Amino acid sequence: MKRSTEIILYLIMGGLTTLVNVACFFFLVYFSVDYRIATTIAWIVSVIFAYLTNKRYVFKSETRTKKALIKEVFSFFWFRLLSYFIDLGSMILMVSYMSTNETLAKIIANVIVVVANYVFSKWFIFNQNNRISNQNS
Repeated sequence: MKRSTEIILYLIMGGLTTLVNVACFFFLVYFSVDYRIATTIAWIVSVIFAYLTNKRYVFKSETRTKKALIKEVFSFFWFRLLSYFIDLGSMILMVSYMSTNETLAKIIANVIVVVANYVFSKWFIFNQNNRISNQNS
């Protein structure tokens, strides 16, 4: 698969992941779930969605063994948690220490996170060592 196609698919799946996150959050809040719990559940659901869509449609990863699958899942969740802290750290740095507008800071932080998640997924999670290559796709 061409890199440009992969990036476009990654961005589309990221948009859908965001939609899943927001929809899940609003659904839970609508039924009076505390916003902190709703945020956590929405994050978990959206990360599961992101894993499945990135694995199947973006990186076309076919894990060979149960051990490789467990490593892939753990890596995905670990790096997504890491990107959460990159997002939070970027926001704190820009808003609290650099006096950046919150909206602008969030946009910049999201660009950093999207790039970081793509790199994490491409090179560390769905890499050639963990999957059967589908070069003819």
